[in-house]
Formats: sequence, C-alpha cells, structure tokens
Amino acid sequence: QVQLVESGGGLVQDGGSLNLSCTASGLIFSANAMGFYRQAPGKEREFVAAIGSDNQPTYSEAVKGRFTISRDDLKKTAYLQMNGLKAEDTAVYYCGSRRYFLGPTLTPQYWGQGTQVTVSS
Repeated sequence: QVQLVESGGGLVQDGGSLNLSCTASGLIFSANAMGFYRQAPGKEREFVAAIGSDNQPTYSEAVKGRFTISRDDLKKTAYLQMNGLKAEDTAVYYCGSRRYFLGPTLTPQYWGQGTQVTVSS
C-alpha cells in the first residue's frame, strides 16, 4: 500500500519561508518522480514543482526562483523549500508521485493528504 505523508505546513508572514516534506512508503522511491501541487479555496488544484527519478526539477512559472524542490532517496523523502512566500501562495499543498517523471501535464498516480500553508499579508 502506497502512502505519501506531507508535513511542514503552517502560518507564515509575507516574505517568510517554509519547508515542506513528503515521505513515501510502499513504492520504489528512487524510480518515482515526486511532485507538489496546491489548491486554493475555490480554485482547481495546480502544479507547483516536481523532481524526476533522474533528479531533474520542473517548476511552475508562479514559483520559479522562489521555491526549490529536492529529494533524498535514502530517506524516501521529497522537500519543497519555499522562500519569499506571498499571500497568493496560500493553499493546501499536496504531494504526488508517478513512475519516473512528473510535470504540469501529468497526473500523479498517488497523492498525499495535504498540508495547509497560510501566508498572512
């Protein structure tokens, strides 16, 4: 049974930083791409960032230059370092996984439960 567990969300002021984690179990982590998505109230879920099994990152234009995605295959964990947070980054952030590659046009095979990120202005 595949499980993805996010952590690290919370409340932060405008311009602040947070580091999200997503720890996986039940899958061959090194063969899976990991991604972060977000859903704000009243909006559709959107792609934020992903990192492939080849360790290549992909970012949405909205977060490029502010967010950094990384992975630790030994810990089976992906990270999303979020700097320069803005009020419009407020959303529930979800972790997703998919074999080998993940990007804006691909849907994860598995999802985490989500973690709330709130940026106060």
